Formats: sequence, C-alpha cells, structure tokens
Amino acid sequence: MTDVPTHAADTGTDEADEAAERKVVEQEQAEIKDFVKGLSADDIKSGNWFSKLAAHAMNSYTEKVDWQYFQDRYAGVPADAIVDQRIKMAARYAALEGGLSAGAYTATVAATIGSLGGASPATVPAAVATVMVDIAFITQLQLRLAYDISVLYRVPLDVHDPEDLWKLIRVALTIKTGEAANKTVVKAVPALVRPLVKRFYSKSVLAAGKALPVVGKHLLQRNVIKIGIPLVGVPLAVLLNRYTTLLAGRHARAVFRNEARVIELAEGMSRSSRHPQLMLWVAWIVIRANSKIADDEALLMRHLVRLVRERHEVVDEQLAHVVDIDPAEVWKRLEAEQGDLNDVLDAAERVAAVDGDVDSREKAVLAELRERCRRG
Repeated sequence: MTDVPTHAADTGTDEADEAAERKVVEQEQAEIKDFVKGLSADDIKSGNWFSKLAAHAMNSYTEKVDWQYFQDRYAGVPADAIVDQRIKMAARYAALEGGLSAGAYTATVAATIGSLGGASPATVPAAVATVMVDIAFITQLQLRLAYDISVLYRVPLDVHDPEDLWKLIRVALTIKTGEAANKTVVKAVPALVRPLVKRFYSKSVLAAGKALPVVGKHLLQRNVIKIGIPLVGVPLAVLLNRYTTLLAGRHARAVFRNEARVIELAEGMSRSSRHPQLMLWVAWIVIRANSKIADDEALLMRHLVRLVRERHEVVDEQLAHVVDIDPAEVWKRLEAEQGDLNDVLDAAERVAAVDGDVDSREKAVLAELRERCRRG
C-alpha cells in the first residue's frame, strides 16, 4: 500500500494531503486499468483473474515492504499505532477510489455483467472492465493492507508459499459466503436504502457470480451492489469501499496481533526454559487434556517446537510421532529430572491459558503437574 504525506491525525488530513492521496489513488487506478486490459473474458468467468491479481498485487510489493521499510518511516513507534494509521489510510484510499469508479457505473454496466457468459473469450466488454477495475483495486488494497499488518506484528508470511498466501487471502477477504456478504452489505448502508439493497440482492443480476469460483463470486457480490442501485451510486460506493476496507484491516489486526501475542509467548517460554525438551512434552499433555485443540494452542505448539529447535538445538522425533500421548511417559520424564522444575510448571500454566479460561480438565493436569514438580 503506497505511502503519502500525512499528519497521521484522527481528524483526517488537510487539503494538501487529500490532494496527494487522490493523486496516489488515480495513479494506482491507472495501473489497475492496465492490468484489467490484460484479462480475457475467460479469465473473469473462470476466476483466473484473481490468481493473476494476487501475483500482480503481491510479488513486487513484498520485495519492497518488510520490517525495515516501516522502521525507516516510523522509527520507535509501537506497531499498534502504525497499524491503526495504515488502516485509516487504506480506508481513505478505498473511499476515494469508490467515488472515482462509481461515476462510471450505469444500468448498462449492471446488465452487461449478467451477459458476460456470451462474450468472446478474447474480449472483455468495456462495462465489465469498469467493474473489474474497482474490484481489482479494492482487492489489491486489502491484500496489501493485511500484508502490511502481518509485517508490522512480525508475523512471517511468504506469499510464494501456497499455505501462507491462502492465509493472507482468508484474512484480507473476511467475508466467506454470499450470505455473509449480503448481511455485511445491509449493515454497511444507511437505514433508508436497506430495503432496496435486500430486494436487489434477491434479483438475478447476481446469477453471473455462480459461474465464478468462491473467491471471485464473493468479490463480485460484494461489489455489484454498488452498481445496481439507481440514484444511490457514488455515496454507496464510497461508503461500501471504506467500510469493507476498515473491516478487512480490523480483522487482519485482530488475527495477526493475536498471532504475534502467541509468538511472543512462545519466545518467552523458550528463552526462560531450563528444560526445553521436557517443556514440549508438558505443553503437549496440557493441550491434549481436551479432545479439541484450539487454534491458539496449535499455533503456540508450532512456534514452541520451532524456537526450541532454533534456540536449544533440540529436535524430539519421539514427540513428533506421538498420536495419543501417554501421561505415564510425561510423568516418567518429570521424575528423571533433578532440581527446580518451576520453569516447566510456569510453561504449563501459560499453555493452559493461551486460548482463554482454563477449563476443568486442564486444571486437573496442572494440579497433577504441581504435585509431581514439588516431588521433583
């Protein structure tokens, strides 16, 4: 996401800043228009446009934007403060772009989306190209914003790794289904036009979305509402672009800030542990106290294993192959240790609390650990 001069004030920017931001939006919109010109109707129908956009949006961007990039611009500023400003700036960009794009939306544009199936594979109708510029701009903006937030919270993401890229997409594009998109849109628009929005969503103009993959369908549904409601156009496009970008940014902040919290916890546990290998076994028996493994527990275990390997050069192949952990194996390992085991007990308590309240089964395991650690 491109930087512009800003006073970083909650009340907004002055006229010079607004002019600078508008210029940035116009430049990026022109680049997106060139990207859309390279798409075929088949790309749009098949959903290939989205994979092409992801590569276009992220490849060169991630080479430039790293932790040092933000340090050079915001030296000494806490991550939370920078993230807040990035979200606000992205929302302003989105609103500006919504105003610029909405002026080109007409009833013809809405009708043409539904007839895309009859278009030549080599030709994208001009009306569809108009829509795709808006969709691609906002999608790129939100992908880059989510990536910025991951970098600021020091959560490693490799966009060339399919798993990491899919994680970024899931975080940035927060609405999972057409039904969810419908609910989000209705919440976003003023009460006066909500009945109109609901009626519009029941019409056949969204039928074209069924031909697209899940991500493409979601993006079309989220954006097509802006082009199909007469007389609402520009203000609705501005509002929806701003709202969905704020939603994406806040969701990314919640996800990556939480992951940063778990990584920080894992780093502290690894750094202070005098029994790193034993700590892994104890952490796992606490996590497996329940039949279900919470996401934060799985995340903590993954980073603990990584950090123990990197910091202590410990790799436990036996633990890696455990399916059902045997408490007797853990107690035997505890008994084999001499001296103070408070670091192990402290680690167990942190693991139990990582996903919120400690439940009765976890409390039972902790009680057993306390008793055995005292004997140790």
